[in-house]
Amino acid sequence: MTTLLARSETRDGNGIVWLAAWPVFAVFALSNAATPLYGIWQREMGFSAGTLTAIFACYIVGLLGALLVAGVVSDRVGRKPVLLPAIALAVLAAALFATANSIAMLAVARLLTGIAVGATVSAGMAAVTDLGGPARKKLAALAASAAMVLGAGSGPLLAGILSETLPGPTVTIFVVEIVLLASAFVMVARWDLPGGTGGRGPWIRIPAVPASGRIAVALGIAVFAPGITATSFVLSLGPSVLSHLLGATNRVIAGGLAFGMFLAATAIQFAVRRLSLRAVLVGGAVATATSMAALIAALHLSSLPLFGAAAVFAGIGQGLGQLGGLTAISASVTADRLAETNAAQNVGGYLPAAALPTITGFISDAVGLTAGATAFGIVVLIAASTGGAFAVLHTRRA
Repeated sequence: MTTLLARSETRDGNGIVWLAAWPVFAVFALSNAATPLYGIWQREMGFSAGTLTAIFACYIVGLLGALLVAGVVSDRVGRKPVLLPAIALAVLAAALFATANSIAMLAVARLLTGIAVGATVSAGMAAVTDLGGPARKKLAALAASAAMVLGAGSGPLLAGILSETLPGPTVTIFVVEIVLLASAFVMVARWDLPGGTGGRGPWIRIPAVPASGRIAVALGIAVFAPGITATSFVLSLGPSVLSHLLGATNRVIAGGLAFGMFLAATAIQFAVRRLSLRAVLVGGAVATATSMAALIAALHLSSLPLFGAAAVFAGIGQGLGQLGGLTAISASVTADRLAETNAAQNVGGYLPAAALPTITGFISDAVGLTAGATAFGIVVLIAASTGGAFAVLHTRRA
């Protein structure tokens, strides 16, 4: 009887961990929902590839700004005072997307989305660990990371399907998003989350990493940064590559590729959860390098299947880098510094994910999309290979 009760409690506790990841999923579903719709806005508003990537970069600017404060605030005053405003901002962003009639409105919507995502990365993912408890740290890292990437892929797929099948192609998806976010808000409001631990020092700062977590963060960034930079290219310039170079104009294709990319990022994390940290990180670096090789080949052979393979391998690279980093951090950092340390890894990952696609967009305006994207692929391939070598040098085989 005691054994059965213990098993029941274990199952219930595991279920709480997955339920706790729902707000992360809901916010991240908004993060890329606009991807298949950029072509519509581009035709209506007449902006270039460079402007498109600048709009996309507004999201990462907001995200990085949130990471400078959200991790510290979350650890000091608690997860709920950060999560509830973040979800409210996401609702506002969805409303702006649904009514956007100018580049400025799109930019502000992307900025607010980035702030919401940045706060959720810090506080939401730490809340999953809090609710799971010390015995489920590894499961919490998996649940939070899987919710992030699955949400990021579900948004564009749903947007592509709804925009091709229902009236209001740039409106309907964001109405659905508001409903999802409202359910997440109610859920967080009812949670019994621990309060903050206080602390001293500035509230707005570059996230500080305790000495015990510095190698873990460096390992995560080394693999996660090239992976998420590769997926950022697919999300920002991917629709332009599909329509202008590969002749694929159906928005379901763009949304489906994004979904496939993040589905691969989710599935691979479940597949490798029993492997060593070294295997996970090196696998992520190899996947990202393979993605960039496939991207370069797709551009020069005008191959949609190769571009699809590039997207899938990019997702695998991001998923493994993200899981490896979160796992290393959760094993080496105490709960009172967890959110800020998570934020530090994401700052290191999202900086190149903002800069490189934006630079590529403006270069492509000058020299052509094929040449610009090829240069991007070479740079990220080199970065991924370097990250893999770093992981080999700084992890044990066990």
